[in-house]
Amino acid sequence: MEPISEDLDLKCGGFSLGFGVLNERVFALNSVSLYLYFSSHPDHRHHLLHRNHSPVYHYSLTENHSHHHPITVKPWPILHSYLPWSQNPHVPFRCCEAYFGNGFTYRVDPLKPISETNRKLGAGSGGGGAGWFRCFYSKTLRSSICEGGRIRMVPERILMSKGGEKLESVIGRGEDEELPNFEAGAFEIEVSDRTRNGKRLVDEEFLNNYVQEGAIDRHTMRGLVDSIRLADPTEFTCSEWIEEPTLLVTRYEYANMFHTVTDWYSAYVSSRVTGLPNRPHLVFVDGHCETQLEETWKALFSSLNYAKNFSGPVCFRHAILSPLGYETALFKGLTENINCDGASAHDLWQNPDDQKTARLSEFGEMIRAAFGLPLDRHHIPKPVSGHNVLFVRREDYLAHPRHGGKVQTRLSNEQQVFDSVQNWASKHSDCKLNIINGLFAHTSMKEQVRAIQDASVIIGAHGAGLTHIVSATPGTVILEIISSEYRRPHFALIAGWKGLEYHPIYLSGSYADPPVVLDKLESILKSLGC
Repeated sequence: MEPISEDLDLKCGGFSLGFGVLNERVFALNSVSLYLYFSSHPDHRHHLLHRNHSPVYHYSLTENHSHHHPITVKPWPILHSYLPWSQNPHVPFRCCEAYFGNGFTYRVDPLKPISETNRKLGAGSGGGGAGWFRCFYSKTLRSSICEGGRIRMVPERILMSKGGEKLESVIGRGEDEELPNFEAGAFEIEVSDRTRNGKRLVDEEFLNNYVQEGAIDRHTMRGLVDSIRLADPTEFTCSEWIEEPTLLVTRYEYANMFHTVTDWYSAYVSSRVTGLPNRPHLVFVDGHCETQLEETWKALFSSLNYAKNFSGPVCFRHAILSPLGYETALFKGLTENINCDGASAHDLWQNPDDQKTARLSEFGEMIRAAFGLPLDRHHIPKPVSGHNVLFVRREDYLAHPRHGGKVQTRLSNEQQVFDSVQNWASKHSDCKLNIINGLFAHTSMKEQVRAIQDASVIIGAHGAGLTHIVSATPGTVILEIISSEYRRPHFALIAGWKGLEYHPIYLSGSYADPPVVLDKLESILKSLGC
C-alpha cells in the first residue's frame, strides 16, 4: 500500500489539522494539491516543466508537434464545503469518508514508471518503460480508480456506434450497439522492453481482485482494462496527443437523471482522488447519442469528446479511468445500510465524526459553481418574507432511441395536486409564496439547477428528476410523494447525506389527496417561519 500523502493527518469523517476557518485555507490546500500532483505524476511533470505557455491554456499535439490546438482548462472553483482529499490508509472500513470518496486507499502498480523502477531495481532493468499504470482500490465500495501515463486509444478496436449523434437520427438503435466491446489492444501503454510487446497489462486475477464485476452483466470499465496491451516505442504511434489529464468514462443509463448523477459523482471523485490540478478533459468511451444531460458534463469538466469521434489513434499523457456509477455510494445505498448524516464542512473540520459527511454538499456546490451560479458561502438563510416552492413535475419527452416518449405515471393526479398547491399559495397571507412549475424535461440544465438552488421547499413524486436535490442549498426542505409501487429510498438517502429535512407522503396507490399534501406543506412552511 502506497498512500500519496503521509503528511496530512486526516481522520475518517473529518480533519484534525486545526487551521480554523476552512475557506481561508482553500488556496493553500490547492497549492499543496498542485505540488502532490506534479510530484506523483512523473511523465506529466517532465512535459509541463518544458512547456512555455499560460497555465490556463494547454495543448493537444500531433505526433510531429507541427500543429498546436489550444484548449481551455478550467480551474477548480473555490467551494465552501470543500475538505482536503487524501488517500489516508487509516480510513476505517465502511465509514462515511470511505463510502463517499476517501476510501480508495490500497494502491497497486501493474506498471511502474521507469524512473521509479530504476530507483528500486537499478538502472537498465528494462522495467516499466515510459508508460505507467496504477489503481487505487476501495474495499468499502469494492471498486478502483485507475490512472496511467502514455496510453494510446485505438478507436477502430472499440466495437460500438459512433456516439454523440442527435437523438432523432438514431431512433430504434439497440443498446448493444451503444455499449463498447473492446478488442485486444483497444488501449495500449508504451514500454521500453520490446520482449513485452503485445502482452496484457493485467491478468484475470488482477481484474477479479480490483475491477470486480459484481452484479453487473457487462462491466465496461473492466473490459477496457482487460483490453490494455503493452507496446514498444516502434509500435506506439499517435495521430494526436492529449497533453492534459483526461477522464475516460463508460456510461450505461446515460439518459436517466439519477444514474447520470452517479456518473457525475464518480467522475468528480476520480478527479479529486488522483489529485488533478485542474478540471480534466472528458472522453466518453461509449456509443450513446447526445442527451440534454451533456450540458452538465460540459459544465463540470474542461472539454467533452466521444472515443469514436477521433480520426485515428489518440494518445493521452495522463488518463484516469472513472468507475461505473453503479459503484458509488449513491447507488450502493439502495441495497446497503450507509448510515451517514450530512454535516457542514466547517463542523467536520472542527469536530471529526466517522458517521457524518460533507462530500455530497461539496459535490452539489461543484455543480452550481460549474454553471456560474452564486454560492451561499456563509450559509445565509433564505428570507422569511418569501419562499420559492418548487414542484418537480414529470412530463412526456423522448429520452433515448428505445424510449416511446411517454413517462410512467407515479402520481396519477399530479396536475390536480399542483393546481391545489398553486391556489392555496395565492391565498396564503402570512408570507409570499412563489410556486415554481418544475417542467424540467424542456428546460436547460443550468435553469434546472438554478431552480433547485433558489427553492426553500422542493415537492415531487418519486422520480429521477428529484435527484437534483444534490444541488439544494442548506435549509431546503424536501417533500416526496411516494406511490405504493415506488417505495424506494433514493431521495430520503440523498437528503440525509446532505443534512436536509425530508418528509415523505406515502400513498396507498398513485392518487394523492390534495388536502393531505397541503397540510404537510403548511406544516413545513410554519417551521420555516412562514
